[in-house]
Amino acid sequence: MRYLLLIGVLALPIFVGSGSRSTAGSRAHSYTLPVRQDVYCLQGRHWGYPGNCQFSTYEQCVATASGTDAYCGINPTYAFERQGRQSR
Repeated sequence: MRYLLLIGVLALPIFVGSGSRSTAGSRAHSYTLPVRQDVYCLQGRHWGYPGNCQFSTYEQCVATASGTDAYCGINPTYAFERQGRQSR
């Protein structure tokens, strides 16, 4: 009788787990690529060149530069990368 109870206790997680969807499977369908955080740079007298390159959108950079003497530009790494692709 003890062995039957032991088998039932050990088999219970297998039966319960087989009926539910796994969390790994649900994450695989909802995965999105990470956004690049260094596309735009905050530039100006205090920041130098290329500046503070931690912005993924131009709007984020402009909002940070608002009210200061800074401005936004594309990260030179991406600017020259695009230029190199277009010339081929």
